[in-house]
Amino acid sequence: MPGTELFGAEERKEIEDVLSTGVLFRYNHDALRNNHWKAKDFENEVKKITGAKFAHAMSSGSTAVATALAASGIGTGDEVIVPPFTFMATIEAVLFVGALPVFAEIDETLCLSAEGIKKAITPKTKAVCLVHMCGGMADMDPIMKVISDHNLILVEDAGQSFSSSYKGTSTGLFGKAGCYSFDFFKIATAGEGGVMVTNDETTYKKADVYSDHGHDHIGAVRGMEQHPYLGFNYRISELHAAVGVAQTRRVPQIKEKNRANKKMLIELLSKTPGVSFARLPDPEGDSATCLNLLLPDTATAQRVVDEMKAAGVAGFDYWFKNMYHFINQWDHIKEMRTVSKLPIEILGAPQDYKNLHLPKTQETIGRLISFGIKYKWTEEDMRTLAGKISECVTKALKTENV
Repeated sequence: MPGTELFGAEERKEIEDVLSTGVLFRYNHDALRNNHWKAKDFENEVKKITGAKFAHAMSSGSTAVATALAASGIGTGDEVIVPPFTFMATIEAVLFVGALPVFAEIDETLCLSAEGIKKAITPKTKAVCLVHMCGGMADMDPIMKVISDHNLILVEDAGQSFSSSYKGTSTGLFGKAGCYSFDFFKIATAGEGGVMVTNDETTYKKADVYSDHGHDHIGAVRGMEQHPYLGFNYRISELHAAVGVAQTRRVPQIKEKNRANKKMLIELLSKTPGVSFARLPDPEGDSATCLNLLLPDTATAQRVVDEMKAAGVAGFDYWFKNMYHFINQWDHIKEMRTVSKLPIEILGAPQDYKNLHLPKTQETIGRLISFGIKYKWTEEDMRTLAGKISECVTKALKTENV
């Protein structure tokens, strides 16, 4: 969690700016603000890093995805191709705008593959919600060809991959709209927060209205603003945005250190038989927040996990059994257990979620173990960690051969 490793005077200064005025609301109250507009500053910092023409900060990455889908014209009854490996908020956002998730295969990029998307397309497919996982990026050239050939809308959830890129273009800027998360576990944090980016002004304006009860934000009196569309409250507070401002300014230095740390770990672990790494379509665009190990097969990976737990190795995720990020554990989605009825329960699901056939995904995630890269690791820390991982892998492989 690099962002949270670096809380300091910069964050405190931005927060104190807000507290000194008492204006915690992101809109209006111009005379009281002393020219402090932290949400706007946050958006500008995101634009500097991504190159986006427009950025809109919201209460979370989850609400940013929901807003991006809605502002891109995706709604009730639309089939949206999604990955089975993602934080479940991606799927929730699709469901809550009334759309119908269609799960497709990922590959060793840990993201949807062009082949997986193509095979999942039906006459009812309207969009793809592509997720850039674990600090990396999807293989965008072949994916964009499929998107173009089938005239689909692309929305990108780059919640885990802020500041990553593919051939010079930031993740989040290939489609109609893209989103980043700034929760507690990301490269930069606002505590809670998210940002939607787009290069399309119409999409941006719809998102701005949709995420604040339909207000058009024209004029100085909030109670007299017009309402072009229905919306809801997905606003970010000035306090959260203040933290996001300071944290986002740190991202270039965090990414530089992340990459150096990840490079060293890869060099050390490359010498260990049985260890390979998730594929990066553009290594130069890696935000390097995660070290993603691929073991020979699921059984070996599970033995490695057991060995690491026994050895006291911490800081890793075995996604195959993770409750939040992999479809195998999403019983509430498979059984459509809802608090209130959703459109999918009336329209019907486009797939049998209990009996999906996604062999490439199962094989890939079964082999995957991810470590979060830490900014403050010393060379000694990394040599020790790599040594323990290598020892655990070697033991697991020996066990297999016994």
